[in-house]
Amino acid sequence: MTLQVQVVSPERILWSGEAERVVTRVEEGGDIAFLSGHTTYLGQLGSGVTEIAEVGGNVVKVAVHGGFVEVSDDRVSLLSDQAELATDVDIARARAARERAEVVLRGGDDDEAAEAVKRAEVRLRAAGEDTAS
Repeated sequence: MTLQVQVVSPERILWSGEAERVVTRVEEGGDIAFLSGHTTYLGQLGSGVTEIAEVGGNVVKVAVHGGFVEVSDDRVSLLSDQAELATDVDIARARAARERAEVVLRGGDDDEAAEAVKRAEVRLRAAGEDTAS
């Protein structure tokens, strides 16, 4: 059996299709995997890379920054405040955003800059970039 998966941001449906597995980050306890037959679930999405294993083996990666995940009757809906397919990530732009935020952080604690670094690193990881400094 497969899952019907939909990843939605405020702007558009980012991805929709059948998958064998979805792994995503939730605020309630790290990463969670959903397979066919999973019990009904509603959780708050954290910031992280969501992996959707399509039927046939391809893995779609999505940089996700908050929102909700709902699972019911082999349907997985990721409703994200801000999300981006790995294939759409502008690596140079994400690196520049991280560098700008890191400069601000060197000047002292700044929650907004810390979140900007985190978002940039999630985008880079989704795109397959090494984020180790």
